[in-house]
This record gives sequence, structure tokens and C-alpha cells, in this order.
Amino acid sequence: MPFAPVLASEVSSWHGDTDVVIVGFGGAGACAAIAASDAGARVTIIEAASASGGSTALSSAEIYLGGGTAIQKAVGYDDSIDDVYGYLMDSNGPQADPGKVRAYAEGGAAHLDWLMSLGVPFKPTELKERAMMALTDDCLLYTGSEKAWPYSARYKPAPRGHNLEVEGDNGGPLLTRILLEQVEKRDVDVHYDTRALNLIVDQHGPQQQVVGLTVRQDMEERAFRARKGVVLCAGGFIMNETMVQAYCPQFLDNKTPIGNPNDTGSGIQMGLSVGGRAINMHEGFLSLPFYPPATLTYGIFVNGQGQRFVNEDAYHGRIGSFLVDQTFPVYLVLNVDDYGNYETESWLQAPVAATGETLDELVSELKLPPGQLELTLARYNQDVDAEADSLFHKDAAWLKPIEAPYVALDCTPGAGAFFPCFTLGGLDTTVEGAVHSVAGDNIPGLYAAGRTACGVPRRGDGYASGSSVGDATFSGRVAGNAVANREVV
Repeated sequence: MPFAPVLASEVSSWHGDTDVVIVGFGGAGACAAIAASDAGARVTIIEAASASGGSTALSSAEIYLGGGTAIQKAVGYDDSIDDVYGYLMDSNGPQADPGKVRAYAEGGAAHLDWLMSLGVPFKPTELKERAMMALTDDCLLYTGSEKAWPYSARYKPAPRGHNLEVEGDNGGPLLTRILLEQVEKRDVDVHYDTRALNLIVDQHGPQQQVVGLTVRQDMEERAFRARKGVVLCAGGFIMNETMVQAYCPQFLDNKTPIGNPNDTGSGIQMGLSVGGRAINMHEGFLSLPFYPPATLTYGIFVNGQGQRFVNEDAYHGRIGSFLVDQTFPVYLVLNVDDYGNYETESWLQAPVAATGETLDELVSELKLPPGQLELTLARYNQDVDAEADSLFHKDAAWLKPIEAPYVALDCTPGAGAFFPCFTLGGLDTTVEGAVHSVAGDNIPGLYAAGRTACGVPRRGDGYASGSSVGDATFSGRVAGNAVANREVV
């Protein structure tokens, strides 16, 4: 049976004998290895690909941290731990884990210091414009809905996305290169082109302990003993269509999976094979990257009834999550002037559905109920005049009359717009990364981090860019330290 655990007594020979075996060499695995090695453990990394990096290398590597980081303080922000905690708890809804969120909020500043001690560069500057990512080498930017309703009314906003000091969308390659260099400075045994197959346990049943891992390497099956434990850092499952169909089928049609080819859920399935518990498997990130240009925020999204459904100044992931629950079609309606540099700057790829020198001309080209868009625009423009969005509380900075000439972009899934997505479900773990069993206790010797575990980010509509890389590096570091210090009976 795939991923079924193997008894240690059935292992004829051990190819390697170490303290900690880490499955996956992305951001989580690298940080787990560094932390475990620095805590005095002998470490082995198993990586299916031919190089390190994982999905972290494919990302922008914004790192979402707050609570008074060195960069926040240098730029002039007094970001409190309570505001970070409150925002993350609220935005991640009822699924949020108070223990993990509290540890992440309280440990954010120290974690950035740790990354900087490894040589990860951050420039003490802020990118003030509304952007999905910093293409300059500036560090701080708003990467969530901190300045948007309802969160801005409850928690003091502060920019928490920390972009590496590198120009262009090159943060991921830079971060993973630095982490690789740090791993290579330590006595860590790395095995590339090696696929993890099964966890090895000392016995079957509720008293079992994880004591190693079988792998396929050089066309042979081999066993590695892990005297302190195994840390699963093998990514999420967005590239496994069978698992996506079973857990979050909303990501199958007209969506673009984001991740590396090995995000197949193998780590999650290995955890399940020894009685681990998976949670939040139905949730994921789903974006509609409609900015830049930032001027598109002046427009309004309308659904198949011609009605608004969200405040357009929210984070693009929140917009995407709300959008897919609407009646289709969905349009972004705006002034032609605010269309601006859309054709050369935006990642959205949504086609123009209609234009109009008059509202009647625009409406005649759209598939909407008669008279409804006219009412929506009239109400919106009245709110603009009153400088208050009475329906969705869009910030006054983004309120502008929508007047002729008009343009409408077709943001309906399947019409051409770009909808990137990835999963947020995984193994249920403690703050230290120990994997919970279905019975509620911990599985001795088994840890998980990054997207293999269900970490801090838990909802697509509350997601913030950088929370995956932030959570992966943070949880990897914590799990690596925990397993290295585990006392084995």
C-alpha cells in the first residue's frame, strides 16, 4: 500500500544512521536543518528534486512578519504584537490556531533577526504604492488586507511584508540560495534525486514511534534511521489532482496551480499512514491579481446580478476568494482613464468585455439584468460624493466617480483571467511541529512544517502574501530545534 509504514524489525540494513531526517529541501526543510544542526543534531535531508529550493524558490519570498521587526522600527512603524495577533486570528477565521498565531506574532521580530543573521538581506525602506510585490529592492509593503475593512477598523495597520533586498521578482531564488549556503556550511548530509517512500516505525499501533524513513535512491530502496525523529517538509498537495478533487475541487476548473512538481501531498499522506490527523484540507489560496496598475482599485467588481460584493481595496487573494462564490459573469467596471497601463503592467489577463462612451452602450454589451448595473453605479457614485462607501467601506483614498467613457474587464473564471491557487491544509501539529494523531495525542518522532503542516495561514479570504514563506521558515526552524532537543526513551 502506498506510504504504508514499515516496521524497523523488517529493515535488513540501514543505509544511513542519523538523529534527524528531513523530507524536503525548500524553505521549511532548510530552516529545519539549520536549526537542528545548530542544536547539535546530526541531520540528513531527503530531496526528490535535483536541487534545493522547492516552492519557496518559485515564490517572491516576501516574508510576513510583524510585532516590531528591526525593519519596521527602522522605517518608523510601531507594530504591536497584539495587533499582529488580532489581525491574523481574525483574518484566518474560526480555523485559526491561537497557539500558533500567538507564537508567530510574538516571535516575528526575533525570526527576522535570525534570518538576517544567516545573511538574508533586507533594506530599511518601504514601498508605499499598492502592489502585489516589490519589484524594487525596497523591503516593507502591505501584502494583506491590513488597511482594508473590516480589519482596519479593529487593528492598527502596519506593513508586514518583508521583501528581500533584490530587484525584480527574484526573492525566492535569493532566499533559497542563501539557505543552501548555510546548510552547506554545516555537517548536513543531503541526498538529491531521492524520493521518500515510507515512514519506519518501531511497532504498529497507538504506541508506535517513528524511527526512520525508506527512500528510493539510485533505483534502489534504502532505509535511513532517525534516532530523534523525522520532519516532513514536503510541501502541499496542489499538484495532486486526485487529492485536490477529494478535498478542494473548487481549485480544478479554470485555476492555475502554483507550486513545484513535488507538491503532491506525499508528506501529508505519510503522516496519515501512521495515524496522523489532517485538517483544513478544503482551504487554499486563490488570487485574482488585478493590480498593478493600482488605479484599477478605483473600479468596482460586479457579479451576475450587476451588484458589488466586496471592497475593492482588499488584498487580491480576498477578492479572488469572494469572486468564485458569486453568480457569473463577474466584471471589473471602471473609467477608461484608470484602465491606464493595464495591458503592459498587469498579471490579470482578463479580456475587455465591453467599452462604452455612454452607460447605455456599456450595458448593452454586458450579460447583466436590465437596469441593475445602472442602479449599482448610481449608488456607488452617490457614496463617492459623500466620501463614504456605505455598502462595503472601501477606503476613501480609493473612492472616485465611475463615469464615461467606461471599460469592463471580464473576470469570470474560464474567460481568460489568471487565478493562481495553492492549498492550505495539512497535518495537524503542535506549535513545536509535533504531529497530532487522530486520537489527539502526539506521534513520537514525527514532526511537520511548511505546507505539509497546517500552519498559521488557514483561509484564502484572509491570506496575506508572505505568510506561507514566513510560516514555512518559522515553523521549519521551530520544528528543527524541537526534534533536535527531543529526549528519546
